Amino acid sequence: MEHVIKHTEFQDIYEIRLSGSGGQGLIFVGTVLAEAIGIYDGKNVTQTQSYGPEARGGASRSDIVVSRSEIYYPKTTKLDLLLALTQEACDQYCLALKEDGILIIDSSLVTQLPLREVLGFPFTQIAKEKLKTPIVANIIALGTIGALTKIVSKKALIEAVKKRAPKGTEELNLKALELGFGLPRKRRNRRSREKK
Repeated sequence: MEHVIKHTEFQDIYEIRLSGSGGQGLIFVGTVLAEAIGIYDGKNVTQTQSYGPEARGGASRSDIVVSRSEIYYPKTTKLDLLLALTQEACDQYCLALKEDGILIIDSSLVTQLPLREVLGFPFTQIAKEKLKTPIVANIIALGTIGALTKIVSKKALIEAVKKRAPKGTEELNLKALELGFGLPRKRRNRRSREKK
């Protein structure tokens, strides 16, 4: 995972797409991420969104552009990171990734992988097993993005989740965020044990 952190550390512009289907909360997560980066971490950020005609089931995506300097074009052009929570999203958007871009998938739902490096985490499965609801798979994925890229601080994400989570769900969402932050570390530890 070292190349991932190095990849985001010195870049001026960083483009992210969070994608899946309506009902998976990608617009919500995009707003949380943009607020964490812009309001709490003080970086320049834009967030745009697009979703299909159906509220649930149609394609949905949220794009975030982060920069240390002024942003002159608010939309993504070539992605540094793509989160795909459905097979359709992975198929549709993986070609928009830069050659060295990071593809993160929900391995519970995306089974046909493109011919490139993929970081798979079973976000939906973990949400169901650990928190008894698939609805927070998006927040688990958000925590994983924070842990992998360092494009946003953990403190900023916690504050943004507290502010944006629907009343009464703050604790659930914060638990989901913490689970997401731990996933890359668990993956690294498992790989080290396998190598021994």
